[in-house]
Amino acid sequence: MPAPVPPTAQQQPVQPLPPMPQAQPVQQVAQVQPSQQVQHVQPMPQAGGPLGFGAPTVPANPGVAPSMPTVPPQDPPTLELGAPIVEQPAVPGPAPAPALDSLPGGPDSPLYVIGDVHGYLQDLLDGLHEQGLIDAEGHWSAGRARMWFLGDFTDRGPDGIGVIDLVMRLAAEAAADGGYCRALMGNHELLLLGADRYGEEPVHSAAGTASFLAAWRLNGGQPHDMERLEDHHVAWLSRLPAMTVEDDHLLVHSDTTAYLEYGDSVDAVNDAIREVLNQGDPDEWWDCFRRMTKRFAFRGESGPEAARELLAAFGGHRIVHGHSPIPYLLGEAPTEDGHSGVHVTGPHVYADDLAVAMDGGVTMEGEGKLLIARLPLA
Repeated sequence: MPAPVPPTAQQQPVQPLPPMPQAQPVQQVAQVQPSQQVQHVQPMPQAGGPLGFGAPTVPANPGVAPSMPTVPPQDPPTLELGAPIVEQPAVPGPAPAPALDSLPGGPDSPLYVIGDVHGYLQDLLDGLHEQGLIDAEGHWSAGRARMWFLGDFTDRGPDGIGVIDLVMRLAAEAAADGGYCRALMGNHELLLLGADRYGEEPVHSAAGTASFLAAWRLNGGQPHDMERLEDHHVAWLSRLPAMTVEDDHLLVHSDTTAYLEYGDSVDAVNDAIREVLNQGDPDEWWDCFRRMTKRFAFRGESGPEAARELLAAFGGHRIVHGHSPIPYLLGEAPTEDGHSGVHVTGPHVYADDLAVAMDGGVTMEGEGKLLIARLPLA
């Protein structure tokens, strides 16, 4: 606080003010010569490219990533989901988004989940706009709605960093409107962060010596995503939780019971995985990635029991997950032309109605799609 002004010993008489001087006439301003014309400043490009509708934010001349080679079984297991795609043709912007009604806050507001995006920014923009969750410029328009991404923002598709930028921005815009937009840690986030931190440093796995960077490349890592990965992306990704419970739904990325190896409660699992990342031991990080890469725990005759085990430990009445593309989850082997014959139209409910699969296989051209669903399912 400012110091108090000491009182004067005696009030002084007010002196009259001197008369104001007359203002001088304004001189005419000289005209600017042509050589002095102000140059128009070019607008600065947005970091990561435009986030509204239009072509995906890819470099002008991206290097085409090599096709993913077919490899023998190894640790971690991988699925051959087609060659990485680095370009997509521009698509017309969709019609104006439908307006959502005024939404109350808290658990009564709508809850949406989004499956694996894998760099398909334009598909994500189109899907969110179709649901009325963003406007035609790509900004949050869902009011107090709640939104959870189930992980795997990057790899295989054309603009993983653009997807991360969009989700980070929507999180801020949703909070300003009384809603929220949050995300889970997927195995591809663990892999991207590991590749960025450890590169070619050897790590020990059940299959022998490996490296995060080699595994990232094998699993569809895109060089332009790594080039554009910045410190604020790393910090945001590193803080993502591994699981949560919303409206009696247990949300996880992977269809695995390996989460039980990190704790017997949601908080314990999230704290344990965050501690692995904070400690920075490459072997422990690799082991965490390997566990989160496991899949198909809720499929088959033993699937319902595995789902009940997870729900009993962490809560909820139904598991909602990404990670395993629905055509592969259904056990449909690809034909000679690489197609499975399954055309995804929506989430897949299975394991005695205890599990919902949300990875629509967006990377599977002509068969898969990016899934966005409102919970509970109708």
